[in-house]
Amino acid sequence: MAVANGDSLHGEVRSFRHLTRDRLLQEMLRTTKETNSKSIWKVLIMDKVTTKVMSYSCKMADITEEGISLVEDVSKRRQPLPAMEAVYFIQPSKENVKMFISDMAGKSPLYKRAFVFFSSPIPKELVNLIKRDTSILSRIGALREMNLEYFAIDSQGFSTDQERALEQLFGEHTENTRDYEDCLNTMACRLATVFASLKEFPLVRFRAARSAMDATTATTFRDLVPTKLAAALWNCLIKYKSSIPNYPQAETCDLLIVDRSIDQIAPVIHEWTYDAMCHDLLNMEGNKHVYEITTQTGKKERKEVLLDEHDPVWFELRDLHFAEASLKLHEKMSQFGSKNKAAQIRLGLRDGSELSTRDMQKMVQALPQYNDQLDKLSLHVDIAAKLNEKIKKQELSEIGHLEQDMVFGDAGTKELINILKTKEDITPENKLRLLMIYAAINPDKLAGEKGFQWKQLARLSSDDMNAVKNMSYLGASVSKKHSGGFSLKFGTNKKKHAVRKERNQEEDNWQLARFYPMVEELIESLSKGELSKDEYPCMNEPSTSSHSSPFHSSRMDAASVRSANSQAYSVRTSRPASTWARPRNSDDGYSRS
Repeated sequence: MAVANGDSLHGEVRSFRHLTRDRLLQEMLRTTKETNSKSIWKVLIMDKVTTKVMSYSCKMADITEEGISLVEDVSKRRQPLPAMEAVYFIQPSKENVKMFISDMAGKSPLYKRAFVFFSSPIPKELVNLIKRDTSILSRIGALREMNLEYFAIDSQGFSTDQERALEQLFGEHTENTRDYEDCLNTMACRLATVFASLKEFPLVRFRAARSAMDATTATTFRDLVPTKLAAALWNCLIKYKSSIPNYPQAETCDLLIVDRSIDQIAPVIHEWTYDAMCHDLLNMEGNKHVYEITTQTGKKERKEVLLDEHDPVWFELRDLHFAEASLKLHEKMSQFGSKNKAAQIRLGLRDGSELSTRDMQKMVQALPQYNDQLDKLSLHVDIAAKLNEKIKKQELSEIGHLEQDMVFGDAGTKELINILKTKEDITPENKLRLLMIYAAINPDKLAGEKGFQWKQLARLSSDDMNAVKNMSYLGASVSKKHSGGFSLKFGTNKKKHAVRKERNQEEDNWQLARFYPMVEELIESLSKGELSKDEYPCMNEPSTSSHSSPFHSSRMDAASVRSANSQAYSVRTSRPASTWARPRNSDDGYSRS
């Protein structure tokens, strides 16, 4: 896990997706157009990784507009097109380079000319391999390193696509394996290309190995993951300073590299944002949601839709607590109904009466003439109804309260035993989540015979219990204080056994919104200059000109703007659409925790 902090050099927030799209279209495809060239159309040849890089940021229409008429896979046999020019966007692997040479060498090359762009730095031996075949040199229109090998999953996020990283870096038999080293190096290389695209040079900080701070602690290969990743990344960044034109020579932002050991609870606990609830409860495939509608003729029809930033309703609601998202959706439908008298007549509603979720669904079905306007809203009305149904059916409100109470020390062994005994219909997944949270807080209480007793009580499978036990590979036991986080002291006799410190709750905070990931606290400490340099040392000492007060001030100003924007909308006087979001001691729909 790597977290960057800071604004761009120019003080503006840049979208990963837009930035990546501009680089692919303008810096790569557009540069292959030559005024004296008779070739209007080109072939774009990519491998599996670069195809994914391209698909996250560009549509087919985008690349067609830049003169691409055909997209091919470099690893597959392709039809010769000797009259056309080709653009290669490929990883600098030996297999890809050999395939390129095979395509362009000899008397009958597949293409008239080739423009070659590598997604990351190409080793010298592969460059020499290309130079060795003199027959292709005159057929190369460009040979460049794009340094673009990350996946822009949305405007503010990216991924290095290391799906097996947990297994390869923390698994039982991964020490000194090639998978371990390859995973770290690939992650570092791809992360470096993010900074190459942003034209940012980070101050690299990382979680130090525990043995560096405690001589009695043995160093393990798992504990060294952040250190090794920071070192590999730093090697890439140093090369960029001399190889990329206009690359910053002094630090422009912060990068904090941590691993899962700092917070095992965050990926397990139920998160109550609209986005998280959708992915948790709707069996989505990536961002694809499949749902059923009733047509005007009364037939049932399955539809597929992508929940992404192209959907304005999703973009507005996704990061809100689900109860607040339901309120906003309720408000939008109420506004639509009040502006359309036909809606009120068809639904038999009086002016000022409240709309229930069922009313909203009836409105959508009753007004086919407004389908275009209601399309997006109806989708999210359907989603909200399904989520509320699943929350009630699975009793997630009670489970969610127990999860968060355990984290904040308001519940423990007694409460967990009670819910496992009395709620026999809890799903195996939710039992597993509860037990994993308990194990992260109390790793000593699942050892040996105790673990077997928990397995019997929860009626979990051996595979599920192995998942609980395997949390030890992530370093469950932390007994020292760490700045920017909370002191985890397992096995002590404190009355309140918490692994998060309670934050000041604002009046408008929703129930089930107490939990926060540990990385949030670390970033806050980093931005305030309070993060321990012993526990989170710097890979590079900051330049005297970097991280000066103006730079720090610009980041704080940007944070203030974001904070102000987030408070612009108030729903304190609105009626919540979902009763499960009420505080446990409340019998009205207005109260919050």
